[in-house]
Amino acid sequence: MTMQTSTWRLGDLTVNRIGFGAMRLTGRAAFGAAASRDRDGAIAVLRRAIELGVDHIDTAAFYFSGELAANELIRQALAPYPDVLVIATKVWPGRDASGEWHWATPEQLRGQVEDNLRGLGRDHLDVVNLRVPPSLRGGSIAEHFTALAELRDAGLVRHLGVSNVTLEQLTQAQSIAPVVCVQNAFGLGAPARERELLRVCGERGIAFVPFFAIAGSGRESGAAASEHESVLAVARAHGVSPAQVRLAWTLRQGPHVLAIPGTGDLAHLAENVAAADLRLTDDETDRLQALS
Repeated sequence: MTMQTSTWRLGDLTVNRIGFGAMRLTGRAAFGAAASRDRDGAIAVLRRAIELGVDHIDTAAFYFSGELAANELIRQALAPYPDVLVIATKVWPGRDASGEWHWATPEQLRGQVEDNLRGLGRDHLDVVNLRVPPSLRGGSIAEHFTALAELRDAGLVRHLGVSNVTLEQLTQAQSIAPVVCVQNAFGLGAPARERELLRVCGERGIAFVPFFAIAGSGRESGAAASEHESVLAVARAHGVSPAQVRLAWTLRQGPHVLAIPGTGDLAHLAENVAAADLRLTDDETDRLQALS
């Protein structure tokens, strides 16, 4: 089964509303959880995603574990890339070869962009999100976003986005250069400030791209072992998984809402893609909304 034809745009690029997050391809979430995966399995998942209609992949140079790096897996699996494929990445956080984290200065962002270019084997990046450190949520991002905008002007980057931001930071970024997407943690139970940001993005024509839409409070570790009864009831009514319910609810939050669920499992990939065709009733949507 391939996904529905519902689309949105990232600048002048049009994508299907369910994409693919590459964080789990290496078997280790970006902040260090889960077991190792094999190269052949990861490549099979990427190729199957494209066959199922995925045309938007989210990745980062800091998604690596052991001998596996998400960007290199994407290149090995999909290059030469289909013309319709949009690859989004993110900068500001970085990891050295030992896995130690650091946060880039504005002057170091070019090196991070070039790392992504090398890993993916591309001469430009479709979308680059400036991922804001948790410690700076609410602070100024002007210096870093200006440096990223200069890389866009130089032709290394086609479109810019922001990630882990507040509404005020989004507005600040837009005063510097066009913003095509906001990538924040969002899903069932999201706080009011994130629901408001989602609404404002719709008003401004900006794609809202939630991460952890399935994992929820489990974040990098994945979905919790137990699930809320309201989610389970809706899943039973449709004969689908709770993860599919969470994705369908997320997409129903607005036509500008995209989803980038990640997995290293072919069966889960098929379920995630099929969630685009799951139609929740108004009553079901309201019952799930009440979880917030």
